[in-house]
Amino acid sequence: MQDQDIHQVIPILRESARQWTPALVDDKANDEWGPYEILIATILSLRTKDTLTAQVAPRLFALANTPQAMVQRAPEKIEKVIYPVGFYRNKAKSILAISQALIDNYDGKVPDDLDELLKLPGVGRKTANLVVTAGFNKPGICVDIHVHRISNRWGYIQTKNPEQTEFALREKLPQEYWIEYNGLLVSMGQNLCTPTSPWCSKCPVIQFCDRVGVTRSR
Repeated sequence: MQDQDIHQVIPILRESARQWTPALVDDKANDEWGPYEILIATILSLRTKDTLTAQVAPRLFALANTPQAMVQRAPEKIEKVIYPVGFYRNKAKSILAISQALIDNYDGKVPDDLDELLKLPGVGRKTANLVVTAGFNKPGICVDIHVHRISNRWGYIQTKNPEQTEFALREKLPQEYWIEYNGLLVSMGQNLCTPTSPWCSKCPVIQFCDRVGVTRSR
């Protein structure tokens, strides 16, 4: 992919994404979930499929959807509610620790600053960037495995891990696309550009893709 191609690719993906199942957080942001729910849902989604997170997160938020309410719940109760997400015991501890930190240091409100979010226990760059973009509609580069894989598969960047991808995209991707980039590529990755045997025959941007590392496709 040539650098300038991104200006054609993004509008095509916007149109195509209307037919795809959207990324969970992007689907729920603003209308249903505020910054705290987005933060906690992102913690739940780590190493867990969106389809499962979509079932578990509403159960948890019915139990507690503010830091103040969450810290009143016993760890065992949270564990029971969020089962069967991956690492549910550790995630229950993280959810309580994050909630307490928000109460102690931020008056119970989720900060809208990347560096402040990274101070919260268990919050990494992917989670912090997603809260900034989806929770506050501020520019950020959220990189999950889909964003990392597709950006490299296109040949738009050449990186070895998601953290390198974030910083490469910060240098290269026009800021006008930062907020929507994650949602578009996650949706594309879940519905079309799969890790193995992607649906290249159905891809709306195949003419721009270098197909780096693709050995088998449909």
